[in-house]
Formats: sequence, structure tokens, C-alpha cells
Amino acid sequence: MSENKPGENKPEVKTKLQQITETVTNVVKVSSEMGIVHRIADHDDFDGRYVSIGGQKLLFFGSCGYLSLEKHPAIIQAGVEALMRHGSQFSSSRAYVSSKYYEEAEALLSQMYGGKKVLLFQSLTLGHISNLPLLVDDNDAVVIDERAHDSIQSAVMMLKLRQIKTEVIRHNRMDRLEDQVKILKNEYKKIWYLADGMYSMHGDFAPVKELWQLADHYEQLHLYMDDIHGMSWTGPHGTGMVMEKAPFYHPKLYFTTGLTKAFGTMGGVLVYPDDDSYMRVKSCGKGFIFSIQMPPSAVASTVASCKIHLSKEITVMQTSLKAKIDYFNKRAVELGLLLMHIEQSPVFFIGVGEVNVGYDMVLRLKKSGFFINIAVFPAVPFNKTGLRITVSNALSINDIEELLLTITENLPDCLQKHGSSFEKIKKIFRQKE
Repeated sequence: MSENKPGENKPEVKTKLQQITETVTNVVKVSSEMGIVHRIADHDDFDGRYVSIGGQKLLFFGSCGYLSLEKHPAIIQAGVEALMRHGSQFSSSRAYVSSKYYEEAEALLSQMYGGKKVLLFQSLTLGHISNLPLLVDDNDAVVIDERAHDSIQSAVMMLKLRQIKTEVIRHNRMDRLEDQVKILKNEYKKIWYLADGMYSMHGDFAPVKELWQLADHYEQLHLYMDDIHGMSWTGPHGTGMVMEKAPFYHPKLYFTTGLTKAFGTMGGVLVYPDDDSYMRVKSCGKGFIFSIQMPPSAVASTVASCKIHLSKEITVMQTSLKAKIDYFNKRAVELGLLLMHIEQSPVFFIGVGEVNVGYDMVLRLKKSGFFINIAVFPAVPFNKTGLRITVSNALSINDIEELLLTITENLPDCLQKHGSSFEKIKKIFRQKE
């Protein structure tokens, strides 16, 4: 065997992080060169129904503005008036002074959530980073759903630096959660289960009622849920999917949501079941102390959206969207498309398997006048690529019909071209015939 002589460079052994980042970078590079990701909208006006990219007008099935509230006149007017009166920013930490709109926005959000204490943060990602390190104590343990949003997982990395016990369980497996609680309950003061209310990739829901039952049964179990994708389009006063499914607000629930999707504005919302945790985060939270607050125009728009949510108008919008969701589900099943989950959710995931099939389908749909998102690694496993489609109130039933028919016409040929089939993708996604 030869040995490296002094001064010679040893072959570089790539770390796991280097391997992952190189793989993701290559995926993004290929996707970008094909015109699938990292695109720039080039329109002067945006109506929510269409997006213009490279001079091509496309029906927009990629928006998370499910209720199309971002175009609501009252929300726009409130933002414009605040911008003219207060300027483009209010440059201060909220630890010192907040713009006048924060007090009203938090009071209205609290009213939406039955009088619970509420903090409004610049984003939900910053909210998690501010929240979890203060709520989870050193003698607590954390159990996280494997598909919990990346923003939660980023905050969990901060907990791991403190050597806090952390376990990951299979998606929505309440039996696995209960097993972990039984293992951990005699050693740790609290056991925190971290999950999404509605999962952003497949549009499926957390088993809320089962979680409530487990929290009732096990004293140590506390629930921390992110329902940003469930916000506004469902739930009483648009309070989200968890509030829609829950029989009551659980006293051990630490609820979080965001305003950047269907709510139509911006910011993250943290809701607390008790005054102590609220004051702890308000007094010590990094996002509250060390970050500049949102512009007055953004918070004023949030006030306007809250008022819509507290009116009957929100119910009309929800009803309209749910009719479109039901139509999408019904027609996709009739056409034989592989929906990962059939939920009353505005996010749909049609499994296609290999990444090249996904690329080809996105380009075919683009040529036919539709913009959709592709779900590829690392958002999903390598061989579980899918078409991630979102529906908003800006779209019509006829728009949905045209999209689904176009997918149905193109997918068989696309699968055959790349050496795949419906049977193969059903097997990949473990779907029954």
C-alpha cells in the first residue's frame, strides 16, 4: 500500500452536509436551466389568476394566496394610507416602541382566537426561533414529525445545541408518538410534540382529535403546531385547519400560524394558552428584542384583514374556495390521477415518480399555458417527485377543468417516454390498485 508523503494532499472526503448541498445545488441548477425554478414574474399588473413569465401569460396554479385576499381593496387601501402617513418603515425594536398598528392588530388576532394572548412577529420562521428555545426547558424532550416544516426544524437545531433530547417520528403516526411518550415520560418534565396543522407539500392534515386525546391522557405531553397553510381559508373567523378540526382550544396547545399565505398580508402569529409563556417570549424573544419590526403599511394591512376575518365576508370566501377544492378532488379521481391525499385542502400533490417525468410534465403544462410547482428532492425523496398544485379563489372551475384535462392528456405519454407507468408510480407511492 502506498502512503501519502509529507506535504501531499490527501483525497478530500466530503462531509454529509457537502454531499447534500451539492446534490441540492445540482437539482436547482438543472431545474433553473430548464426554466422550471428561480423564474421572475415580468408583469406590471397581477390579478392572481395569471402570472406572466418571459412574456408568456400562464394560469397561476402556484399561489399560496388561497383566498386571493392580497387583492382585497380594503387591505390595499389600509396599507397605502399607512405608507403615506408613516413612511416605508418604523425603524425600532419592539422592545422599545412599536408602531401604533401593532396594538390593534394583536388585539384583533386575540379576538379571533377567543381572547388568547397573541404576539405578531415579522415572520413565522423568526417566531419559531424566538418561541421554541424559550418554551422548551433543559429538562424537557422534543418529538417532531418528520414532515414538520423546515422553519420548525431550524428552531429545533437550536435546542439540540443545548443537548435537549430530540426524537423524529414517522409522519402522522400517533402510535409512534404514544410509544415515545411512554419511553420519555418518566425521565423528562415535559414532552413537546412539534407538527404542522396542514402540511405544505401534500396538503394533508395532522390528526388533531387524536392529538387532543393523547394530550389529555399524558400529563407531560404538550403540543406545538404550525398552521400557516391552514390559515384563513378554513376555521371559525379563518383561524385555520387546527381550529376547524379541534373540538376546543386545548390548554396545552402552543399554536402558531402565519399571515403570508391566505391571510393576504405578512408576519407570523404566536398564540399562547397562558400569560407566563406569553410574557417570557415577549420579554426575551430574539425576534421581539433584536429585530426591526414590520413596516406600518404591512401591519395596517393586517388590521384590515383581521376585520374581514371577523366579518361574514370570510365565510363567503371560504365557501367559494371549498367548492373549487371539492371539484378538483372529484375530477382528479374521475380522471385517474394519483392524488397523494384526498383532503378538503387547496394544496394538491399528483405523484409522478421519477424527477425527469416531473420536469417534462411541468414544461408541457407551461407550453399549454399553466404554471404549477414541481416537488423534488429535498422537499420529497428522490423517486417521489410530484406536481404540487395550489388552487385560489382567483381561479375558476373551468380553469381547474382545463388543467386537469391537460395533465390527463400528457401524463401517459410522458410516463412511457421515460420508461415509467401508472402501475410503477402507484407502487412507488404505495398506493393500492
